[in-house]
Amino acid sequence: MTAPGRSPRERARASPSPVPPAGDPLQVELREPDLPRTAKVAGRDLRSGWTTGTCAAAAAKAAAAALVSGRAQERVEVGLPAGGRRVTFAVASCRLGDGEAEAVVVKDAGDDPDVTHGAHLTARVFLEPEPGLRIEGGEGVGRVTRPGLGLPIGGPAINPVPRRQITAAVGEVLDLDGSGARVVVSVPGGERMARKTTNPRLGIVGGISILGTTGVVRPFSTAAWRASVEQAVDVIAALGLDTLVLSTGGRTERAAMRLYPGLDQVCFVEVGDFTGHALRRATARGLSRCAFVGMAGKLAKLGAGVLMTHWTRSKVDPGLLACLTAEAGGDADLIAAVGRANTARHAYELWAAAGLVGTRREGPAAADRPATEPNAAADPATQSPCDLLCRQVAANLARFVDGRLAVEVVMVDFEGLQPVGRGSGGLEERSGSPPGIRGSGGLEERSGSPPGIRGSGGLEERSGSPPEDRGSA
Repeated sequence: MTAPGRSPRERARASPSPVPPAGDPLQVELREPDLPRTAKVAGRDLRSGWTTGTCAAAAAKAAAAALVSGRAQERVEVGLPAGGRRVTFAVASCRLGDGEAEAVVVKDAGDDPDVTHGAHLTARVFLEPEPGLRIEGGEGVGRVTRPGLGLPIGGPAINPVPRRQITAAVGEVLDLDGSGARVVVSVPGGERMARKTTNPRLGIVGGISILGTTGVVRPFSTAAWRASVEQAVDVIAALGLDTLVLSTGGRTERAAMRLYPGLDQVCFVEVGDFTGHALRRATARGLSRCAFVGMAGKLAKLGAGVLMTHWTRSKVDPGLLACLTAEAGGDADLIAAVGRANTARHAYELWAAAGLVGTRREGPAAADRPATEPNAAADPATQSPCDLLCRQVAANLARFVDGRLAVEVVMVDFEGLQPVGRGSGGLEERSGSPPGIRGSGGLEERSGSPPGIRGSGGLEERSGSPPEDRGSA
């Protein structure tokens, strides 16, 4: 039972977290720790591998050498894009035809969990009458269908650095100033591999990308994930969209897609640990709205103000969760138990056992839900701790970018990925704000329309929004 005569804020004074005036999010310090050194550079016990770009260049040189010499090649040496290092590759197969040659190099990704490990990078080289080198994509190499990737729409997804690698490698055996050649790069099975990548979402269809800036794959590269987040935000902006939906992994992304079915698939980004990085990129590219869908663990860290949530740089603050428990009307015993919780999931289970968690209704069944039940505009003392945590996270994310994004946060449960909490950031309506941004509105679901921030704020399905496009990711 709640102690008589004491408000939730008064009962929370024992928490180590600061307690602001009732109704306001906690004013926590916002921090974005740097990546640990071991996440930036592969450990000595992990083996590096080779990019698809380097392997494609090796295959192209082997085929060109076979065409010039008339002999199948067994080994080939190529240079890497940076540092002047040269690497020798075994040629898995090499055959000569009438005016053409084909060679295959098998990609070794080292200890990196790369879906293209073992791929057969294949290059066919043809002599051409015009000087120079023309590079084309064949089977299993994706085709670009959307802007924002730095490649021509309609062309093969062969990035600029690999193109330069291929040109340099072929130029070592052919005089490209005086003669011409055409290289067709293919990857048998590449279309199947691409289904496990973000290519379909980014508008690269039919296969994988030929990638690489250094020529080397660093195992378990957390820094590479951060770079992929940047690229995903750039594509959203290049398409003229204004909404970013962040999730922490594959399961929460599926939940996010269910919650926001009217948004183009490209708007959904698995952010991993790099929430702060994604928000900065979004504001730099002119986006105006952001939703974050996650589970209790990540949200607890973000609620404590940690914007880079790598496990070595962040931890859950039980004191914050205890404060929110008090705010939601939990009794003294529950507040103390949450303050001793081992994990955020443990705290969530304590909330659920105390009856402070209720799965939100979705879809048409929720069409008659009163606008005041419960969302970020409701009386804070009647909200669940999940709602309050979402509101705290939304306020932190909005404050991190100085209010330049309208932010909504949704918590989903661990088993069924059902929404159990929602909250919006404390954006004040201001001159020049994008339509639909109104302070602390919440996400409502109504019959016949996709979920969005309605009424007093945020993400709305607008006329002219792109149709749903789920692709094959």
